[in-house]
Amino acid sequence: MSRTVLTIDGNRTLRDGHPFLVLGVRCSNAAVSDAATDELVANLDAFASYGVNAISVYVMGSRFGDVRGYREDGSLDPAYMARMARAIEAADARGMVVLLGCLYWGNSRAKWESWTQADAEAAVANTARWVAERDWRHVFLDTDNEGMAHAQGVLDDAALIRAAKAAAPDVLVGSNYRGDPPPEADLSIHFANRVAGRPYIETEGSPSNIPGGYWGPYSKREGFYGYLNVGVYTPEMRENQLALTREHLARGEGYMLASTWLQAPPPQGPNHRPGGYGTEEDPGVRWWLEEVRASLRPWTAEP
Repeated sequence: MSRTVLTIDGNRTLRDGHPFLVLGVRCSNAAVSDAATDELVANLDAFASYGVNAISVYVMGSRFGDVRGYREDGSLDPAYMARMARAIEAADARGMVVLLGCLYWGNSRAKWESWTQADAEAAVANTARWVAERDWRHVFLDTDNEGMAHAQGVLDDAALIRAAKAAAPDVLVGSNYRGDPPPEADLSIHFANRVAGRPYIETEGSPSNIPGGYWGPYSKREGFYGYLNVGVYTPEMRENQLALTREHLARGEGYMLASTWLQAPPPQGPNHRPGGYGTEEDPGVRWWLEEVRASLRPWTAEP
């Protein structure tokens, strides 16, 4: 049983019965290796000291990390899930909530090309049951990151959410594809529309002032299986990132930082530590964390 309890009351998120806003870091490649998991766990206290109260980890995909936490039949791979469990339990010990992502389809080599809708629903249902069996009440699910599988015409995202809720009705599930969330979803995250009566959390926050987008040409190049400019930001990008964080929190919405620094695959990363100030000589996300501690942390309580 988890010590930390995440619940939803209308459009508010509550931690241990008290309103709070999610303020987190996206660590989608946390299960790529034992070393990556160890580094994340070792740095959770450091992240918490800045005011971070949430992390996100993914079972399958994560772009170039190619995490494959599902077997082809949709069952859970014990080695990957053991790493996931370590991170989830360590977060709970520090009062953090966890976004547990199921499918991170994209162009990852980890996805099973053979999967049908039934296979994906089985994988999601197995994940929800895995959480419920451990009574982890600080965890919520993202069944299909950015609706990537749905966008490729492969999977029905509403059906994935229904599969998770059917397997474990008490496990919270977010909707992360373009459009209104289905009735079964407990909250909207990232790509989903904001709707009345349910919370919204930006679960993949990144600068919006870059031509082609932060995850576009700035971070990727044709023929290179990895990220460019890992942990590097221009002053304008840093200013924009902080402004977006403030705007979401001021609206009563959660916010989770996504960065190539945190998400880069081996050998570039993942870097589960603050790092530096976002320059080429000193890459990292410490600049964001320091602003969180200095002026944004108060927003994590009810505005």
